[in-house]
Amino acid sequence: MKAKKPLPILFAVMFLVMVGFGIIIPVLPFYAENIGASPAELGWLMAVYSVMQLLFAPVWGRVSDRIGRKPVMMIGIIGLALSFFLMAVSSSLWMLFAARIIGGFLSAANMPTVMAYVADVTTPEDRGKGMGIIGAAIGLGFIFGPAIGGIFSKADLSVPFYIAGFSSLLTFFVVLFFLKESLPKEKRKTSNESGTSRWLAFSGPSAILFLLQLFVSISLAGLEATFAYFAAQKAGLGTVELGYIFMIMGFAGAIVQGGLVGRLTKKRGEGFTIQLGIAISAIGFALILLTDDFATAALFLTIFGIGNGFIRPSVSSLITKISTAGHGSATGLLSSFDSLGRITGPPLGGWLFSIAAGLPYILGILLSAIAFILYRYYAVKSKTAQGI
Repeated sequence: MKAKKPLPILFAVMFLVMVGFGIIIPVLPFYAENIGASPAELGWLMAVYSVMQLLFAPVWGRVSDRIGRKPVMMIGIIGLALSFFLMAVSSSLWMLFAARIIGGFLSAANMPTVMAYVADVTTPEDRGKGMGIIGAAIGLGFIFGPAIGGIFSKADLSVPFYIAGFSSLLTFFVVLFFLKESLPKEKRKTSNESGTSRWLAFSGPSAILFLLQLFVSISLAGLEATFAYFAAQKAGLGTVELGYIFMIMGFAGAIVQGGLVGRLTKKRGEGFTIQLGIAISAIGFALILLTDDFATAALFLTIFGIGNGFIRPSVSSLITKISTAGHGSATGLLSSFDSLGRITGPPLGGWLFSIAAGLPYILGILLSAIAFILYRYYAVKSKTAQGI
């Protein structure tokens, strides 16, 4: 590995970013409702953030290829802080929407830039380990963030937004003072090069990997949107039990990404790890259909979470290795496909659940099968392209 010190700092950065993001998750629906949001308006309030991420993650990734990772990362983090403080002082619905739009636009810089940074400072054989560490930070942040938000919301619903804002400010200063730039000036893209590379990463066999990530994201988002209803219907589980279940799944996913992904990709390669993750996820979806109490719900969802934990870091690692675009362009486009899956997954899952409770998970099995076939197709196409 070219540098070891940046990875612990990046772990802390993404952990703090996701803690801040997670803090508002259990609070935002009630906060918006108090301001006067209808259920439909709340849905749009949640969706507009992901839409901005979809549109602007590739843009920020390309900008980081041109001016460096650190300044773009700082823009993303300070944008997140600004959006949290704006939400904290919001007194009308339009202010909340403005805060979410600003936050989505600016914070879209975070994920692709951090992944590009990891690609800059790791050797190809250690790339999967680096991506896995970032995935573990994200997972742990999502575990602790909602818990913190739920606790402090008892004082006042605006308090979690202030805490999230100050958490983001702390993260900004960590980046400012402790993180060095990873992209030397001589390796940066020129303005002309950046202007012609919007879809450069989505070309050749590598395009298949972006589609694979899209299907994986749709299935995950569909599960997240419907599992609470499914578990309540099948096993009578409430919010407290579901909180514990998602916490268990999150810890299992973090362990996989922080430890096993790096070892497995180094020993067997990203392709093997991606296929293993897809297979385990499909098994998890099938087992979830058999849920009948707390223990089975926790076990089956954790199996799914372990499988899913293998996929994203390995896909990110492989794309940065094979893409002819800059690391920022490639990871930005990957984040965009991930956002598209998170936008389409919940309404699709909800619609299927309204027809039959098990349909979102049957769809998950089918999408996992499609993702597996896509990878096998990619493997054949990449060998053909290389003349093997």
